[in-house]
Amino acid sequence: MMKSLPVNFTLAEFRKVTPLDETNIWVFLLERHSDRIGVKRRDTALENLKKIFVATFTLANSVGFRAMTLRDLCRETGLSMGGLYGYIENKDQLAAIIEDVVRHISEAVPTWFAHIDAPLDRIECILRAQIYMAEILQPWLYFVFLESRGLPPAHREIAKASELGSQLTIAALIERTGTFTPDQASLLAAHCMALFEDWYVKRWKYRTTSVDIFADSVVTLLRARIGQP
Repeated sequence: MMKSLPVNFTLAEFRKVTPLDETNIWVFLLERHSDRIGVKRRDTALENLKKIFVATFTLANSVGFRAMTLRDLCRETGLSMGGLYGYIENKDQLAAIIEDVVRHISEAVPTWFAHIDAPLDRIECILRAQIYMAEILQPWLYFVFLESRGLPPAHREIAKASELGSQLTIAALIERTGTFTPDQASLLAAHCMALFEDWYVKRWKYRTTSVDIFADSVVTLLRARIGQP
C-alpha cells in the first residue's frame, strides 16, 4: 500500500494506507498480547483495552505515571481490580506494553519504504511517516519520552536502542547521498530525530502549524543541508 504514496505525501494520504492508527491499535494490542489477556469476549477486550490505555495517559499527564496506582486506574476506567488484572498485572507491564507499541512503530516505518531506491526520497518518506505517526499516536510517543526513566532497566535499554536504530537507518541513507562522512551523517540524522521529537513533545509551540506544513519544513531543511532538491 505504501507504494501508492507520492514521496511528498500528506497526512490525509498517509492515513489511507497506514496499517496502524488510533482506531485499530486496540486490535493490534489484543493480537500482540493475546497470551496475557484473559478476557475471551473480543468486543469487551477491545473496549477495556481502550479504557485502560486512555486512562493511563490521562493519569500520567495529571498526577504522573510513577505516582499513579492501579486503584487510580480502576477508578478512572470503572473496572474492578480483578477486571484490570485480566489485562495487566502491574504498572511495569503497562509501561512495557506502551514502549513495545512505540518500538514497533520505530522499527516498522523504515521497512514500509524499502522499495524506494533514491536515498533522499526514502529519507523524506521515513521522516514524513514518523511525523504523521507521532500525530496519530501522540499520547503513546509522549508517554515513552516522559516516562522512559521509569521503565524497567531492560525495557529502558530496548527503548534507547530502538531510537538509535531509527537514527542509524537515516544516517546510512544520508551517507549514500555521497555528501557526508559517517560522523556528519550521524549528526544530521540526530538533528532529524530531534525535530521529529519536538513535534509530539512540545505541541504548544505549533498551535498554528499544521502537521503537513511541519513535515514540509523538516524535509526542506534536510534537502537544503544535503544540497539536493
